[in-house]
Amino acid sequence: MPRPSRSRRICQEPEYESFIPSGVADRDAVFLTLDEYEVIRLVDFEKKTHLQCAGQMDISRTTVTEIYENARFKIADCIVNGKTLRIAGGNYRLCEGTAGQCCGTACRKAAARTDMTTVKEKGENEMRVAVTYENGNVFQHFGHTEQFKLYDIEDGKITKTQIIDTMGSGHGALAGLLGEGQVDTLICGGIGGGAQMALADAGIKLYGGVTGDADAAVAAFLAGTLDFNPDVHCSHHGREHSCGERRCGEDKHGCAGNH
Repeated sequence: MPRPSRSRRICQEPEYESFIPSGVADRDAVFLTLDEYEVIRLVDFEKKTHLQCAGQMDISRTTVTEIYENARFKIADCIVNGKTLRIAGGNYRLCEGTAGQCCGTACRKAAARTDMTTVKEKGENEMRVAVTYENGNVFQHFGHTEQFKLYDIEDGKITKTQIIDTMGSGHGALAGLLGEGQVDTLICGGIGGGAQMALADAGIKLYGGVTGDADAAVAAFLAGTLDFNPDVHCSHHGREHSCGERRCGEDKHGCAGNH
């Protein structure tokens, strides 16, 4: 049985609910749902990124992209073929408060993300774990991740979590970004050999080949039961990458060269 789609949070309903081409009878209407309208409003009008739009609407970035493409096609169909555009329906919910207020407070806070420069220094006895992150899960391509979730750990317990934007950084630059954020350990999906070496040079331990819920992965890591692949490679490239000189698999905890 398919999982029901998650309702999309929108800030405001449209002031105008239909558009009819001049000189054309009201026929062949195309219906743009309110969540599609909201994506168009945020991305094309307010110039937000798909990631920012996803945060504001409480959905994943990939869902935003799907909605955006469908909405743009409907609008193009109306412009090219002279069809009426109507805005109605959809799987959505209005955010808390009035539309004018919530866009400046609750929704903006929900959409807000921070970069590594705002991360506080960790305590002397704390450990910091980073997970490639998307919509609650471990993102499967290190070099393309748009977010990390950071976990500060002390005495085997998580004391703080924070979601960090990568700000468009890629591959080798991400290792430097994590180093600046005082990250000790990275949990991720696929990762290339060059990025693995950059992490090792930054003194960051690697646990690759991990899938599923990010919080559950960190909990398993703390319990010593994390299912990871010490010989992980990045499947998004044309050739396999491995740790090579980093001696993957010499112990239970992955790349021994990263310790």
